[in-house]
This record gives sequence, C-alpha cells and structure tokens, in this order.
Amino acid sequence: MNYSEKTLKILEKTGAIIVNSHFVYTSGKHGSVYIRKDKLYPYTLLTSKVCELIARQVKDWNIEVVVGPSIGGIILSQWVAYYLSKLTKKEILSVFTEKSYDDKEVYDRPQMFKRGYDQLVKNKRVLVVEDLTTTGASVKKVVDQVKEAKGKVVGVFVLLNRNPKEVNSELMGVPFHALSVFKADAYEPEDCPLCKENIRINTEVGHGKEYMEKIKAKN
Repeated sequence: MNYSEKTLKILEKTGAIIVNSHFVYTSGKHGSVYIRKDKLYPYTLLTSKVCELIARQVKDWNIEVVVGPSIGGIILSQWVAYYLSKLTKKEILSVFTEKSYDDKEVYDRPQMFKRGYDQLVKNKRVLVVEDLTTTGASVKKVVDQVKEAKGKVVGVFVLLNRNPKEVNSELMGVPFHALSVFKADAYEPEDCPLCKENIRINTEVGHGKEYMEKIKAKN
C-alpha cells in the first residue's frame, strides 16, 4: 500500500471523509464533499502515522523548523517535527501561526506569527505543513509569513489536496506536495449548483452555520 492509499484509509477509518451534502468551506466556497480533518486528531496513533509518512518523505531536506497554521496545523507540526528529530537525530523545532483578530471576515483573516515565533524561523530552513487544501489560500498565508520573518521555505506538505489543478507549486511559489489527493469541486456561492437546487446547507459540519447567520443578518 502506497502513501496515498494509507492516508485515505486512515481518514476513512476515522470518519473524516463526508460526501453527499451541501457544505460551506473555510474559503467561503460551497461543495458536496467535506473532509472533516478534526475527526482524525482524537486518534493520536493514527495522527502520528500520517505525520511520520510526511517526515519520511522530507527527511533529507535539511529542515530546521516545521510550521503549521492553527489549529490543526499545530498538531501536525508537532508530530512531523518529532519524527524528523528522530530520523535526522537532531532537534527540529515546531511552531505555528495564528489568525489575527480584527474586523475582517473570518475567511480573510491572515495567519500571523505571535509569541516571538518569528524569531525562531528567521534564517532557518522551514517546512510548512497543513491538513487540507481546497483553494490553498490559508497555507499560502503561512508561506508568506515565513518569508516575511526571513525564513526560507523549503517546501509545503499537506495530508490531502482537494484541488490539484489549482493548488500546486506554482501557486505557493515553493515546492508543494500532498500525501494524497481527493478531488472535489468548490463553487463561489453565486455559482453553486447546490444553492440553485435549494439543497439545504449543512450547518453542523463546516462553516454553514456562520454562512447562514450572515445571510439572515443581511435580510
């Protein structure tokens, strides 16, 4: 079984892959497939296994720091750095970025270094990790933050890429890799075929609840 198959099997085992509903994603786009990555994290052994898969593929990249966006990326960053430290027999640091709290929409909030973590990536070789990419916007913000902090991004590695046609090395401006690919269309609300068919938005999973509250406030 290859890395891609192992990753999908683990996600399916934890119930992280949900299909045939109407979801609102972090990006604000809509679709019928949702990868509920939070379902993975309670299973520490399975979470560690997928992170070990990443670490084994990047062990020769001479990485010094692993960075992940909060919240899920913090867990991935910790485990990947742990396995890299074991594989390379040197200490690999793990830090994270956080969303800013301002008056911007939740989808537009940037990822920022706080707690002095920008000093830990300065002049270091950095791996950026993330659980899921749909538009790639969130992880691209982390890449930009590392560069702003004078760190060198040697690559981005994600568990699952839902949009390989658009989310790639060209978009990131650095080498981009995914353990597995799970293609799923994502639509702007005004172009969403599910909306046009009046299929109820799922308010239990994803960002449907916030989306509906925003619609009600406008009306």
